[in-house]
Amino acid sequence: MTFMRSILGAAATLALVAGTAAADPAIIFDLGGKFDKSFNESAFTGAKRWADTTGGSFREIEMQSEAQREQALRRLAEAGSNPIVMTGFAFGNVLAEVAPDYPDTSFAIIDAVVDEPNVRSVVFSEHQGSYLVGMLAAEASKSGTVGFIGGMDIPLIRHFACGYAQGVKAVNPDAKIISNMTGTTPAAWNDPVKGSELAKAQISQGADIIYAAAGGTGVGVLQAAADADGVLSIGVDSNQNHLHPGKVLTSMVKRVDNAVEQAFNDGPGFETGTVVLGLAEEGVGYAMDENNAELVSDEMKAAVEDAKQKIISGEVEVVSYYDNNSCPALEF
Repeated sequence: MTFMRSILGAAATLALVAGTAAADPAIIFDLGGKFDKSFNESAFTGAKRWADTTGGSFREIEMQSEAQREQALRRLAEAGSNPIVMTGFAFGNVLAEVAPDYPDTSFAIIDAVVDEPNVRSVVFSEHQGSYLVGMLAAEASKSGTVGFIGGMDIPLIRHFACGYAQGVKAVNPDAKIISNMTGTTPAAWNDPVKGSELAKAQISQGADIIYAAAGGTGVGVLQAAADADGVLSIGVDSNQNHLHPGKVLTSMVKRVDNAVEQAFNDGPGFETGTVVLGLAEEGVGYAMDENNAELVSDEMKAAVEDAKQKIISGEVEVVSYYDNNSCPALEF
């Protein structure tokens, strides 16, 4: 079995919980907390599933400020936690400095690549999953105008937006796409009020489907869409369909939970290097359940499933924003 396949199978606030054994694994959640209903919560789901399945325990830290990153990471390493998982690209520079100081500790980072011998870097093909939900957005839109609201304006979020725009245009070349970012600092991940304001502004411009890729900020986007007549939202990372049943068209799921669970399962000394999880590896996709079943017709689902297989086979190429720092279907 290949590694790619196996991957699928203030200081007082830095409290360590849920475990005391020296070899317990640990996880550090990014700003927004483990119950952000999106990225961090997906990571927590994976850690908890590992604990429920194995009977094991893990340590955890919820970040309260940018200044705590290195402190939190070193605290866990010094305490003997192994492996240690970090959620978010913002840990990249800190991990590059800390990892060499603890060569016997295995680290895993989500959404960043750190080239150290004891680090597993897990990244996702978000543009592929976003392409599929973009297709669904275009199919469901009655106005021909759809929206995208990102969190922090960084290449990763532009990567989401770029895939989404290509999916929209594949269905409706004449569609109008309104795109906004919440901010340029990490605070952009946890500002549901700003998310709601941006969503309302897009709705006033005719958007009737809005995709939120903004962490905790997206909760405000989904709420604003749910409160508006004839407007649907698209969730991200976790399956957010249940937050507003019948008002969330779908969610672009990113299996951070699987990456965390696999790292905990593999344990200290796990295989390192960079792992890319896309549609072929079931690392990204779109969510269907009882909460959105009536919103997605059989014809819509068939078209998306056809596109999914063509992306996996290479017949359809979804252009990555990372390739040239631009997007063929959307201007930033």
